[in-house]
Amino acid sequence: MPYCLQGLFCRDSLEGQGLVPIMLFACLLLLAATTHTELADEISRIPPGEWRYVPVELHQEPARISADFVVQSSSGSVRLLLMHQDDLERMRDDLPHGHLMATPIRRAGRITDKYHRQGDLVVVADNREGSETATVHLRVWVDFEGGKGPEITRLSRSRQVMVISISLAVFFGIVTYSGRRLLRAVNR
Repeated sequence: MPYCLQGLFCRDSLEGQGLVPIMLFACLLLLAATTHTELADEISRIPPGEWRYVPVELHQEPARISADFVVQSSSGSVRLLLMHQDDLERMRDDLPHGHLMATPIRRAGRITDKYHRQGDLVVVADNREGSETATVHLRVWVDFEGGKGPEITRLSRSRQVMVISISLAVFFGIVTYSGRRLLRAVNR
């Protein structure tokens, strides 16, 4: 005897192939909801005086661009630049060029562009000022939902402690008050 729940799903249909289309549909919904797209996750060897770049082409919809790097070799430091494609061409020709964001020269760092940008941009791992070859793990990603709401930040440690302390004090105050009221009602 099949068990039916409001006529929608019967146990007999779930034992067969009735569950497969439902699960596939749920998976497709989850995939469609993602707004984070990884453009690069690679390890590159960058000789001194050179650089490597990852193109970020945003023609349809503006997005928040983020990138991080870690120098994996025992020595060497690089910096990360976010720039327009035109500035990359000027840098390639050793002409003066600009950039939108840059990290200091170091062994690890991250840039996150707080603006929603559009157009032909590049993220550059720059070892032009280095004296040794650097092996760099570079990750670049874009987030299409990143700027549509307020940017999420984390409270400082002292504020976290203050919020937790006040919350606990209010909670235990309410519990104590309620407990006393209940005890009075029970003792009458």
